[in-house]
Amino acid sequence: MMKRNNEIKNDEIGSIGIGAMIVFIALILVAAVASAVIIQTGEKLQQNAQQTGSDTQQEISGKISVNSIFVYDDAASYLLYFETAPGSEILDEQTTDFQMTCETAAGAYQYVSGTFTAATDVDDVGGAAVGVNDLQPGITYALIMNAAPGDDCSATSVGVNGEVTLWIHVEGGGSTYETLYISDTTRGSLVI
Repeated sequence: MMKRNNEIKNDEIGSIGIGAMIVFIALILVAAVASAVIIQTGEKLQQNAQQTGSDTQQEISGKISVNSIFVYDDAASYLLYFETAPGSEILDEQTTDFQMTCETAAGAYQYVSGTFTAATDVDDVGGAAVGVNDLQPGITYALIMNAAPGDDCSATSVGVNGEVTLWIHVEGGGSTYETLYISDTTRGSLVI
């Protein structure tokens, strides 16, 4: 009679292979998760960079560049010479505004605002020309800014050694900031 061996042997080589396979699958899963995170982060950074670039382009492409400002009427206005900033597109003068704030010689805070609808091509200053419809790139314009329509930021009101803060805002574009330093209140005096 034959004797049967019914003992079960532990196959250690097979269990080492299964362990290695489990580790391999775990590494593939970790690599897949890590690559997904890296790809998602890259996409997010690219979207943020595009948005920032678009915002910057919009702000730069719609801005006013101030050439000079003079006292035009010492008790009422300033004469602003300006152009659209480099890289700007055509700007609508009806959606371009200025704001002036100041402290008078008497110490009162004043606020004045207005639009660019009365801007004229610099060749037409003093002529019978009416305002322009759009502000074109590469053309110098002039605008008489009324500084005393209610509140008063005129040169005489602020006085010698006074300051006027000027903001120019383009709707959907950028803003320009200038400080007008009043060293002389007579007509034609340069304030920036």
